[in-house]
Amino acid sequence: MIPKESTRVEYGKTLKELGSQYPEIVVLDADLSASTQTKYFALAFPQRFFNMGVAEQDLMGTAAGLAVGGMIPFASTFAIFAAGRAWEQVRQSIAYGALNVKIVASHGGVTVGEDGGSHQALEDLALMRVLPNMVVLVPADGPETRAMTRWAAQYHGPVYMRTGRSTMPVIYGEDHRFQLGKGSILREGDDVSLMGIGVMVHACLEAASLLEKEGVSARVLNLSCLKPLDWELVVDSARRTGCVVTAEEHMVTGGLGSAVAEVLSEHHPTPVKRVGIRDVFGISGTPGDLLKHYGLTARDVVLAARQAMARKKGA
Repeated sequence: MIPKESTRVEYGKTLKELGSQYPEIVVLDADLSASTQTKYFALAFPQRFFNMGVAEQDLMGTAAGLAVGGMIPFASTFAIFAAGRAWEQVRQSIAYGALNVKIVASHGGVTVGEDGGSHQALEDLALMRVLPNMVVLVPADGPETRAMTRWAAQYHGPVYMRTGRSTMPVIYGEDHRFQLGKGSILREGDDVSLMGIGVMVHACLEAASLLEKEGVSARVLNLSCLKPLDWELVVDSARRTGCVVTAEEHMVTGGLGSAVAEVLSEHHPTPVKRVGIRDVFGISGTPGDLLKHYGLTARDVVLAARQAMARKKGA
């Protein structure tokens, strides 16, 4: 059985480890440390932890000030608040000056579950991707979350990393290392490219196994570094397979699907099918039921792959 881990929990545990290595790391939260998992850092380093209360705009402004003072702030809250409520502060106080602030936002996507549409961030990646200087990351599992968190502590500049509430299958080994601007090939194939981020990476791997039973060879990419995107890998895969499916727990506009389509329209026009949320808000339900409701399962990726390949043949 494939082990499962929650990316928010692995972030919290790794942040505590980094606290011993980097005395300049400080952590800010918006009265959600039990949910974002910054509680581990708060217990270990109470003098370097700041609960800003339900004041996300103040949280981002304070993080910017701490960065100017030479600290390495990790600012955490729910994605809907980090990217939405505090967007102006992120833009003006952090991204505009390219300040060394790490925004790690939990509860992204519909797998937030029963909290419902008000708390299910489906637009956050688009809001962060559009900001100059901002690196945008969406880890696919626990090991990648740990690698990204360690990398972020060493990188000088603003970072937005989205973590999830539910557990996700483990894909990588403990020796996994993150490289800025690089995707990874998880499975080789020649007929269609399946490109995913976050929870949808495993859905792409599962879809590739289902397609193999139909005689279809699928190449699977993890594009967890959404910005800067590994455009060379995207173009190489499009050339190799002739058609592409993108899969994300996010609106199909502004996120991975848009990023891939933008690259291919300029460098190698290719049939693209986008799997994601289509211009609707979330609803309350279990994570599994919501993934099915919004067409975010391996079988939905398989259907999209068939449609993409049909367009390739018709081209």
